[in-house]
Amino acid sequence: MKGALEWPAARLHVTYPFRRKPIMQLRKMTLMIAALGLALTACNGGREDLSCESDATCLENEICHPQAKVCVQTCTSGDDCPESAGKCEAITSGSTTQICKCTTDQLCQRDTSVTDASTLSCDKTFSVCKSTGTTPTPVACTGSSQSNCAYGQFCNNGTCAAAKVADATCENFSHQNLPNWSTSSNGPVIYSVTGTGYQVGSSYCKSTAPDAFLVRVRAYRTDNWPATRAGLSGFFYVTTGADEFDVVNDGLLVPNTGYNPNGKDAEFNIYLCRPSDSKTIQVGFYFTGGNPVCENINR
Repeated sequence: MKGALEWPAARLHVTYPFRRKPIMQLRKMTLMIAALGLALTACNGGREDLSCESDATCLENEICHPQAKVCVQTCTSGDDCPESAGKCEAITSGSTTQICKCTTDQLCQRDTSVTDASTLSCDKTFSVCKSTGTTPTPVACTGSSQSNCAYGQFCNNGTCAAAKVADATCENFSHQNLPNWSTSSNGPVIYSVTGTGYQVGSSYCKSTAPDAFLVRVRAYRTDNWPATRAGLSGFFYVTTGADEFDVVNDGLLVPNTGYNPNGKDAEFNIYLCRPSDSKTIQVGFYFTGGNPVCENINR
């Protein structure tokens, strides 16, 4: 049509070969990211158990324990160790090689380097986490506290569950002050630590730290608790700076309602003075011979 705009025929068939290069690069990058994702998955919880025959079958920074035949992490201090095995000690008496050792079955079952840690237990001979080969069957229970659960467990929503156990990664117990506890111990077991309130200008506190976090601790023991707080002993509060206070003798129990025993179960209401307008507090508690517990409490 005369006067109509027309594009030259050659222009209708122009190709742009330079566009293929970015597409190819994008495909390569996608494959690299996918491969990296698989590698990361394999390194975090990708193995089924910790068993080994030589160091070659273990992860980086691990060796194959010569007697237990499981992979164990090497260390120079407890700071190098995971929650599941928080004690850094010589692999054998007189050895210069140090490894991360476990203290309880419950902590072993927090191992994140295996796909299913529920079968792990702490070997009593070598203090290393080993697989029992079977997942424990949940035990039904009623009420709270220990109920019919094993020592070191408590009744949680109708099923026996392991009580919390702090390790050296908790700031309160990271100063070579972590109590040595295991399920073969017999001290009181703390199974609950919760915040119950915050008082501004508390009558319990001084002007240098006028506010107070109110904290409730529940614990059980193998025999009955004393009838009054006067018979209590060996209950400690630990700060993040490793300062330790005797809860009873240092007067941290709330007056009148601070101690409520009920046979083998007991409730402790504690006040902890803090600077004005504090938002959070990390607490550490333990009884002599009992499990150490850390908890972060917010207002």
